[in-house]
Formats: sequence, structure tokens, C-alpha cells
Amino acid sequence: MDEAHLGVERWRATVERAAALPIPKGQRSVEVLSHGTMVVKYYAPRGTDEQTPHTRDELYVVAQGSGTFINGDDQHPFSAGDVLFVRAGVPHRFENFTDDFGTWVIFYGPEGGESPS
Repeated sequence: MDEAHLGVERWRATVERAAALPIPKGQRSVEVLSHGTMVVKYYAPRGTDEQTPHTRDELYVVAQGSGTFINGDDQHPFSAGDVLFVRAGVPHRFENFTDDFGTWVIFYGPEGGESPS
């Protein structure tokens, strides 16, 4: 089935549409947009967040919910509207999040992450 039949536009994404997409087997999130090195996924873990470090830099844009974000040795509260950055290779996860938690995940740049400026 093509993207038009799934209700997916490759230039725009909504939480409602993204949350309704099936998560591919073996994955924790679903891709909703991509262009060049940029990939946007929707991530809505239930229960616990068991992700492992990623090979590229990433941004999280919290769409809904709240909780605690662990980023390396740091932990911070988060809520809807927050933007969180994680460098490639850094252990991170969401903890104590609300049942409605969902976030956009934007991966970009080269494997191993970009050089700090």
C-alpha cells in the first residue's frame, strides 16, 4: 500500500497520524518523514524505555506527556513542547513518563555525529 493510502504526507506529520501507523517489527518507533540525512520518527514507549545509544545525533521534540529524561549522567524533567538534544553514542532514555507520552525523534548528520562547533 502506498503512502497516500496510509494517510501519510512526506512533508507534514501529525501526532494522530503518526501514532496510528504500525511500528515495524523489531523497531521501537515509526518513520514519518525523511530528506537527505534527516529522518523523523514518532516514539511512544509504553511501560519502560529500553532504547540504546544511537549512531547519529538526534533531537527529541516532546509532543505530549511528561516525565524524566536521562541524558548521559544528567537527568531532567521534561514536558510537552520541550526540545532535547542527544549526541551520537550517548546513553539516554525516558523514565517515569505519563501514559500519554509521545515524542518526535529527529536523526540527522553523519554516522558518529557532527563535530562540536
